[in-house]
Amino acid sequence: QVQLVESGGGLVQAGDSLRLSCAASGRTLSSYTLGWFRQAPGKEREFVGRIRWNGGATYYADSVKGRFTISRDVVKNTVYLQMNSLRPEDTAVYYCAASFVGSSNYGFWGQGTQVTVSS
Repeated sequence: QVQLVESGGGLVQAGDSLRLSCAASGRTLSSYTLGWFRQAPGKEREFVGRIRWNGGATYYADSVKGRFTISRDVVKNTVYLQMNSLRPEDTAVYYCAASFVGSSNYGFWGQGTQVTVSS
């Protein structure tokens, strides 16, 4: 069992930056990949990016590549989503999720944090 708690959301203006945090607890994360997803009103959930806990390899959706950066702090057991050059279309509830390495199924999810970008 992995527990995930997101924080850091808020209301910002277009062009601003925001950093989301995802604090993880429970099992050792070395065998997990931590992903960020988002869901805007009326839209399907969208993959944002992921980081492999062991080694820190990252992968991003084209829509955020070059603007968003995922990192982790192995001491704090926390994953971060640094979002720069935010756009109104980035407005969504952002979720942190965990999947066992080798699996495409994200079985553990946080409660989400709202990010609103005004134009």
